[in-house]
Amino acid sequence: MSDKRIEKDSLGEVEVPANALWAAQTQRAIDNFPVSGRPMPGAFIHAVVRIKRSAARANAVLGLLDADRAQAIETACDEVLGGAHADQFPVDVFQTGSGTSTNMNVNEVIARLASNHSSEPVNPNDHVNMSQSSNDVIPTAIHLSAVTEVHESLLPALDHLMQTIAGREKETESVVKTGRTHLMDAMPVTVAQELRTWRDQISNARDRLEQAAKDLLRIPQGGTAVGTGVNAHADFARLFAEELSALTDHHFTAMEHPFVGQSAIDAPVALSSAYRGLGTVVMKIANDLRWMNSGPIHGLGEITLPALQPGSSIMPGKVNPVIPESAAMVAAQVTGLDATVNTAGQSGNFQLNVMLPLVGWNLLEMNGLLSNTARVMADKAIAGFTVNSDVMAEAVGKNPVLVTTLNPVIGYAKAAEVAKKAYATGRSILDVAKEETDVPEDELRDLLDPIKQTKGGLPDA
Repeated sequence: MSDKRIEKDSLGEVEVPANALWAAQTQRAIDNFPVSGRPMPGAFIHAVVRIKRSAARANAVLGLLDADRAQAIETACDEVLGGAHADQFPVDVFQTGSGTSTNMNVNEVIARLASNHSSEPVNPNDHVNMSQSSNDVIPTAIHLSAVTEVHESLLPALDHLMQTIAGREKETESVVKTGRTHLMDAMPVTVAQELRTWRDQISNARDRLEQAAKDLLRIPQGGTAVGTGVNAHADFARLFAEELSALTDHHFTAMEHPFVGQSAIDAPVALSSAYRGLGTVVMKIANDLRWMNSGPIHGLGEITLPALQPGSSIMPGKVNPVIPESAAMVAAQVTGLDATVNTAGQSGNFQLNVMLPLVGWNLLEMNGLLSNTARVMADKAIAGFTVNSDVMAEAVGKNPVLVTTLNPVIGYAKAAEVAKKAYATGRSILDVAKEETDVPEDELRDLLDPIKQTKGGLPDA
């Protein structure tokens, strides 16, 4: 038996692997785009499949698609959504800018599967793609896949990271360390205050992501070719949104003017920006962890990160901060992916953006990287680092900047003299202040108490 079969489309005949579920248009895309070897992510394919399923139900309600074919399409979609036939969607990310190749890949696979469950043949264009166009399916799939992954993967990962940080905060409320501005010694802070900063940053980034995902709940499905809804029933967009909402547990609504979701990708660009913002937070936390862990002899040595692997192929005993380094690379990658999405967002021409597959792939890539990194940072860095309290206390005690709380009592100029003398002689601020001021020792001790300084405010009257 031949390992090929012949399929036909509007351009003619094409040889297709005999056991493939796809047909001619998918095969043309495979042949035309041997670019990256990266097919569209499974989450994106599943989004397109959910669109096909919801469209079949809406078309059946409207009396446009017979019940037998509609049920067959639903059954085929459920097979794919259940994890079957994942290898039947090989079209490269770098394909036609509308994503037509991916849309037709799904149409052809679903049609072939559905035909096995129907008394009549199911056509990929006439039945699976009924009331649709690649130009509204693919933008809707971008929205759907992103919303799904944000809620199912990223937000739970961020919640886990915040909970992990909060637990460490409780352990370090009374641990005082030297604060730093410009990487130079500054007023003391508690380790808990430093950790709370990270947690609040993550929380704020989470809010921005959640809002960006909410904006994606308005979808352009029903706009068909150019946004006018040609070849779709007037009630299709509304019914489709209802069916998709029921299928996904997210409340999708039809765009009043679907043109905007097809010719522009402003909402996906906004989500990409929110991903980049989270990446910036990740980079900040990663850098802080690396600095705090630096040493262990000739560095800050404030914390010791878990020893996860040997750090050098030549230097025995060396252990590196591998988790923060990995996280920093993720943050850098997300920044680059966002720049790509931003460029893609500028590629809308009249009634269609022509970089849609790239946007869909990049959003899911960012989501996956950030989700995994949030959990790795929580479990392999933050949860297990050791606080070197003695190192921090010694550094705080030698910090001339402690003199700052004497400003309201002795004035800035005099306080500066005390700080300079303490630094030059290597003596404590308290000892020098006792010699250089008339402030009683008990008051000086109170004013220079590092833990009190972390609470802010003016000295007690």
